[in-house]
Amino acid sequence: MHPVEPAGPTEPVDPARAFRRTSRRALLAGGLGIGVAGLLAACSGAAPQPSRTPSASVPDASPSGAPTSSATPGGPDPDSWQALAAAVSGTLLRSGSSGWDDARVLENPRFDDADPQGILLATSEADVQAGLAFARNTRTPVALRAGGHSYTGWSAGGAPGTDVPRSLVISTRELDGIEVHADGTATIGPGARLANVYATLAAQGRAIGAGSCPTVGTGGLTLGGGVGVLTRSFGLTCDQLTSVRLVTPDGAVHDVSAQAEPDLFWACRGGGGGTVGVVTSMTFRTREAPNVLLFELAFPASAAADVVRAWQDWAPTADDELWSTLKLLGGSRHSSLSVTVTGVWTGSKTGADASVDGFIAATGAKPTRHTAEQLSYGAAMSALAGKAQRVSEAATSSIGGTKLTDAQIDVLVQHAEAAGDVSGNLEGGVSLDALGGAVARVGRTDSAFPWRSALMTVQYTSVFADGTDPAPFDAYVRAFREAMTPAWGTAAYANYCDAAITDPTAYFGVNTSRLHRIAEQVDPDGLLSQPHWV
Repeated sequence: MHPVEPAGPTEPVDPARAFRRTSRRALLAGGLGIGVAGLLAACSGAAPQPSRTPSASVPDASPSGAPTSSATPGGPDPDSWQALAAAVSGTLLRSGSSGWDDARVLENPRFDDADPQGILLATSEADVQAGLAFARNTRTPVALRAGGHSYTGWSAGGAPGTDVPRSLVISTRELDGIEVHADGTATIGPGARLANVYATLAAQGRAIGAGSCPTVGTGGLTLGGGVGVLTRSFGLTCDQLTSVRLVTPDGAVHDVSAQAEPDLFWACRGGGGGTVGVVTSMTFRTREAPNVLLFELAFPASAAADVVRAWQDWAPTADDELWSTLKLLGGSRHSSLSVTVTGVWTGSKTGADASVDGFIAATGAKPTRHTAEQLSYGAAMSALAGKAQRVSEAATSSIGGTKLTDAQIDVLVQHAEAAGDVSGNLEGGVSLDALGGAVARVGRTDSAFPWRSALMTVQYTSVFADGTDPAPFDAYVRAFREAMTPAWGTAAYANYCDAAITDPTAYFGVNTSRLHRIAEQVDPDGLLSQPHWV
């Protein structure tokens, strides 16, 4: 039980806005990387959901046909801030509370002006149930947060410019347990940071494939798909899930898997955080931790087009044990366009040498830097993570479904070079992350992540000084995406979401209608909805 300092009454509900929340959804569970200067492979995300209208009933919550539990254990559902504070074992913060400012901000300082109605730092499943019950009873908007890396700032629960009303933020950051089991599976809380996940698994000789950003929450990363440095050999992070425990908006607790409530489990594998409820734990298959060859190549700016051409022929179809990312970065941190390829190899060193040497030869250019180091799994993940830092950043994404023509490569390079023309752009450009391998061996409708045959995910980014107007940098990344639309279409990655993308099929493709139906079933009153679509 924790006292809560009053911060005024709950804001009245605008009926028109309430209707918009019911019919337009946004996923709110974390998702922005540490900055393009780091070795970005994948970060947790927040993405728009299919729009919907109330209908249907909640499906059976367990093989026995009943939810594990519902409402708030041990007492009546809270209907005031004081009652909510008394009902939870975690901490409920309101404006002026000790720790408010630290809890209020996300990893992206551009959203530091966020002013939610309250923040519930949940330390148990019962806390999540209590928070949802309070929101139901008081009609308070809800924002969900795991790692606090939301590209769009939606998980801030009311940052200016995000079009999210002042909300109750339910944070699962404190649900960060990591337990490795004798059968080789690992149960991980949604708030567990990747750096801690990697270190804990490595200490027991086990591994999963996930991203590189050390502070990303495992929940958001996994629920949106999970592109990372071992993607081509391990699959997406969501592909390694065996079961998920979650609380649906009605307060019921569900244990879902391929056998138990397969629709809910399917939605948790790439449908985005918050689609069907609040995840409280996830269980993954792990593998024996491999040794990793970590390599990096840098090329002269004049070779950029040749490097892109050779990389797209090589990286998505290389041996499954090889993954790489190609970055074209400009801005004031660079005297000219930076062209780098970073990768990992989990096979024999001889095979890596032959594959990388073949790629270099195909570029027709001599690298200005070529490093390679054999590391343990744990050491490699730590090296890829780099130094954790908060950076102000704008970003959006594409899905690279086809190879670029020479003319399209020229457009890509020109827009990366144009990063230096945007005043205040510290570093901006594009990152291409290879798919293929294990990702492509899952059918496009077998999970909510539909881009199984794509060659790469594409991330457009711009880093700028804290406190700077983000508008020019948003314009830069969105113009970059628009310039590549003739080549790659409108598809985007749910964990690299963008508030300017208003069609959910951009994220979920052929899986949109099924997600729509599941969302209607588990959240008919739109408790998790947010007003992002006009």
